[in-house]
Amino acid sequence: MDELMRRRVYGADHDDPDPGPRPGHVYVELVGGPLDGLLLDVTGWPEERLAVGAALGTELGKFGAGGRAVYGPVAGERKLWAWQADSP
Repeated sequence: MDELMRRRVYGADHDDPDPGPRPGHVYVELVGGPLDGLLLDVTGWPEERLAVGAALGTELGKFGAGGRAVYGPVAGERKLWAWQADSP
């Protein structure tokens, strides 16, 4: 659990002194693509939303500023979402 607590959460400010996960929140780990290794806070997301994934804004993908990285759940792994594509 210590390793999880040192991880950075997607969307945390770069100057945040504690960009890691918060107690009582639910996270999935982003695997592959431009956001590899970050945690995404999915606290309160309905099962329907968790089943389809998300397009997350990032400047690091193929489309640069304003682009998105699409991540979706990995079969059999509730805590992992894999990169699927970059999108404008």
